[in-house]
Amino acid sequence: MGFIGKIVGALFGMASAKTFPPPCVMGDESIMSKKAHGTSAVPVQQNLRWNCNGRRADQICNFNRHYAEPSGYWEQTTFLKEAGAAAGGPSEPIKFYDSNTGKLLFEAPKGRSFEEFVKESRAHGWPSFRDNEVNWDYVRVLPNGETISVDGTHLGHNLPDGKGSRYCINLVSVAGNPVEDAGATQEL
Repeated sequence: MGFIGKIVGALFGMASAKTFPPPCVMGDESIMSKKAHGTSAVPVQQNLRWNCNGRRADQICNFNRHYAEPSGYWEQTTFLKEAGAAAGGPSEPIKFYDSNTGKLLFEAPKGRSFEEFVKESRAHGWPSFRDNEVNWDYVRVLPNGETISVDGTHLGHNLPDGKGSRYCINLVSVAGNPVEDAGATQEL
């Protein structure tokens, strides 16, 4: 199966069921079962970071299993301006929180520069994380590559490349505020 076939298969559940190598933590379909708000118990938070669209976030996070924000959407937000405010990017990894629950899901860049993180993300169209940037306490990968939170938030997909697992994640799914700052939920 070619590269495009793998992407289509991963996005639409046609890829053969498989596991991904450690440190990836596999999950099962029960995590994405129907809950009070789609696949989650709650809607997305109000005031998502980086000026992410709350309605788009709620649709992608809670009422979606296959689709993504438009390729390059993350570059239309204030993410690059805010994250890259320091010359050469931030001095510490950026923390990415679940847009529903506020739990820490990813920290990047780790083991690479901010410029390398941005370059890879631009090449693929979505923020792209590596295994060492994933908080495996709260992130799971289903056999078809769908990447989710333990609370049922659709995050994106694992689309491995020659360097290993690569998690292409919707910025709207990880633009939440930390749990202690999460506040009220989004009214839609």
